[in-house]
Amino acid sequence: MLYKEEMQTHLSKRSITTFRVQHRETEREKERDKDFTTSKAKPQPRHNNMLSKVQRSFRPLSTLTMVRGLHKSALDVVERPASEETVTSSFGRFIQGVQPRHLSSKVLQRSKRMVLDSIGVGLLGSTTEVFELALQHCQHMYAPDDISFVYGRNGTKLSPTLAAFVNGVAVHSMDFDDTWHPATHPSGAVLPALLAISDMLPSKSKPRGLDLLIAFNVGIEIQGRLMRFSNEARNIPKRFHPPSVVGTMGSAAACARLLSLDNFQCSNALAIAASLAGAPMANAATQSKPLHIGNASRLGLEAALLASRGLEASPLILDAVPGVAGFSAFYEDYAPRPLASPEEEEQHSFLLEEQDMAFKRFPAHLGMHWVADAAATVHKALMDLSLGSISPSMVQDILLRVPHSKYINRPFPESEHQARHSFQFNACTALLDGEVTVQSFQAEAVLRPELYELLSRVRVEHPQDNPANFDRMYAEVEVTLVSGDVFRGRCDTFYGHWRNPLSDESLRKKFHNNASAVLTQEKVDALVEAVEGLEYLDDCTPLLAPLQ
Repeated sequence: MLYKEEMQTHLSKRSITTFRVQHRETEREKERDKDFTTSKAKPQPRHNNMLSKVQRSFRPLSTLTMVRGLHKSALDVVERPASEETVTSSFGRFIQGVQPRHLSSKVLQRSKRMVLDSIGVGLLGSTTEVFELALQHCQHMYAPDDISFVYGRNGTKLSPTLAAFVNGVAVHSMDFDDTWHPATHPSGAVLPALLAISDMLPSKSKPRGLDLLIAFNVGIEIQGRLMRFSNEARNIPKRFHPPSVVGTMGSAAACARLLSLDNFQCSNALAIAASLAGAPMANAATQSKPLHIGNASRLGLEAALLASRGLEASPLILDAVPGVAGFSAFYEDYAPRPLASPEEEEQHSFLLEEQDMAFKRFPAHLGMHWVADAAATVHKALMDLSLGSISPSMVQDILLRVPHSKYINRPFPESEHQARHSFQFNACTALLDGEVTVQSFQAEAVLRPELYELLSRVRVEHPQDNPANFDRMYAEVEVTLVSGDVFRGRCDTFYGHWRNPLSDESLRKKFHNNASAVLTQEKVDALVEAVEGLEYLDDCTPLLAPLQ
């Protein structure tokens, strides 16, 4: 229990003090905030007093006392601030400066949908082999710390960083988590770390639901901004898995915000996270791919905790410095721009306001959703002929017109993870069954003889006008029967894409199906209620309790 005691001692000077002070608000301050908490139909912005209260709690300390633990170089920065703001420092100021008024009703609604979906896929992911392996590793190799909950394991707790890791693994264990453009999986890298911190804090010091949402949106925004600084990032990745890079940075930013770190510490958290980031695409379609999300969540949290202790890193990590690789080590065409200070903006425009999130209907790589919907169209046309069922003996040839991307072009997948990354598998599954579901990736479904017979008839073409880009790609499936009849299906935007988002009803149905795999109906309903009213919760206990 040494870790727990040390963490609580350390954090008592920062986040724990913050939340305790928050619960000792004066009646005057409560009355001033009342306009937000009492108007559920139309939330009104309210000022987040968390940081100002931390500053007030430290006001009696002298400047020397406040910087005593810093290195000489850091003291120079404190005493002689840079005359020009850097990109890195602007990100630090943004993380610390976002206020409730900056979150529009659309951003709040969209981010709550992300939270609900991420929890659901994490709960379902806790039933997988890769999650069990990760959990056993943490339980057997590290001293027990009964601090933060684990998805799908009632009564099981780990240290906050290990809980962030295994819960992140759960979220991506079936490739069922949300996807954005430029391509990344944003929620799984951020939410497990924030929930681990929230569970770590004492019962009387839990963050408000609104504080959690602010930190979550900060983590999502940082990922989106970093990826938009590169044209390379807009395409399906070839070299490294984006969540292992921008996800780690987003986790660090979100955790730094929830822990109430100052501007300088927030910048350091990002710089430290950059040294903990990166994973090669060669591990896609293997059991190691979910580790990318788990590590992003865990290492981002560790970066924020290290920054809170005073660990320093490059103050120019996000800047374009000639001859020195910072974030450009990941994206060669990286062209950064500073973030405007939220304090200078009446209404910061979050990227989530401009572009919604893609939510998957079945657990596979996002590109599979185009080809599955196109193939399902052909299946319906064949079934309309009153054939009763589709037999491989009817099919002479199957042509797929899809983007060129080697790691999702897998003619004969041999495992569930390869199947989740195979244009051929998902097209043939939809042709046979009319849809792709969670059950489609179970061993008995993956190894069906009739499926392999169809796979042997598949050809793939890569049209020049079909780029490996989630915003511009399409899929066509052309099936030629032995009779000579030809059936075609095409999908330009599948149901669940950010241009055609899942309805609230569909998203809740997905959540219920996923969460019910490990929770009682009462707890599932409690989670839906907690997430839908998250910005009105005085603390996060109603969200955390059903997950324990």
